[in-house]
Amino acid sequence: MSCIYSCSSTTSFSAPFVSPRSSRFALYSSNSRPRIHCALGGTVAEPKITTAAEPLLLNAVRGEDVERPPVWLMRQAGRYMKSYQIICEKYPSFRERSENVDLVVEISLQPWKVFKPDGVILFSDILTPLSGMNIPFDIVKGKGPVIFNPLGTAADVEQVREFVPEDSVPYVGEALTILRKEVDNKAAVLGFVGAPFTLASYVVEGGSSKHFAKIKRLAFSQPKVLHALLQKFATSMAKYIQFQADSGAQAVQIFDSWATELSPVDFEEFSLPYLKQIVDTVKQTHPDLPLILYASGSGGLLERLALTGVDVVSLDWTVDMAEGRRRLGPNIAVQGNVDPGVLFGSKDFITNRINDTVRKAGRGKHILNLGHGIVVGTPEENVAHFFEVAKGLRY
Repeated sequence: MSCIYSCSSTTSFSAPFVSPRSSRFALYSSNSRPRIHCALGGTVAEPKITTAAEPLLLNAVRGEDVERPPVWLMRQAGRYMKSYQIICEKYPSFRERSENVDLVVEISLQPWKVFKPDGVILFSDILTPLSGMNIPFDIVKGKGPVIFNPLGTAADVEQVREFVPEDSVPYVGEALTILRKEVDNKAAVLGFVGAPFTLASYVVEGGSSKHFAKIKRLAFSQPKVLHALLQKFATSMAKYIQFQADSGAQAVQIFDSWATELSPVDFEEFSLPYLKQIVDTVKQTHPDLPLILYASGSGGLLERLALTGVDVVSLDWTVDMAEGRRRLGPNIAVQGNVDPGVLFGSKDFITNRINDTVRKAGRGKHILNLGHGIVVGTPEENVAHFFEVAKGLRY
């Protein structure tokens, strides 16, 4: 899905380590909660020694020996927070909120000021670049993304411009620079972009879709047209990631939410090559920038997601964390994957699910997160409890 933080209820839109000293570790919270012991199997590289005072999230992704898993939540800035609702009342347009530097910074920092997560993600949307690519759009309250002139022909694709972020979205760069200074390395500043196939789905379908009939009709009847569009998005999103990194982002998440609507063979044609191209391009200029890939419902594609070359694969809650670890292998970090619905449960229930997820993830190379974004109506006190428990864990 697109990572949209609207004020309505419409949804729209982020390998086990084995200690060289022992194959067992204790996971416990700082307030003397019962320890959970687990035996870990498999072989992985030994941890690196942390030599720089960098955010915990970056150290964990790079395989350094960290004391606990870093934690942030997708959609942690947005609809469930009362402070965000107050801003929505004053600025009802999502695009105004997400394209005004002061508002972007304020909203991005709301959860940081309250919960102190280990990742502070830019408040924006994956569709933000579209205007700069000559694709007019809006995000309508109660409806979600609307593409005014959906693409469907070779002539339409020819009109799409490659994205120049410095010219089209300077406010994104300014906001990231400010966020980096405000957070002051106490957490990692995260940027994000949409993946080519997911962006193509929006602009061909005209918005959100249930059956993806239009994008699949284009893929299977005029594949050259779709490939031309995907190439423009791949080139543009690589530039966008580089721009975000140069502006202050310390890690970037790529959302390919709709790629899982493709069969494995079609994913290999219409998504995988373009994701890999983005990763390869970015790594040429920013080899140390962690890239995170998220695709909801990705259980059937995990091994293929690993082929993209990203540093982290974010798992949704339909994948067992231990199984995901095994399938991805020891060289890729994982993110996730607590069901967002768990945050409607009791505090004991939330605590148990956090412990279960971290136990299955094993020590190191794990970012604790939800398997999707926070749901509208989630009690803020439960979000606070999630962070309290997560930050109290110790390997």
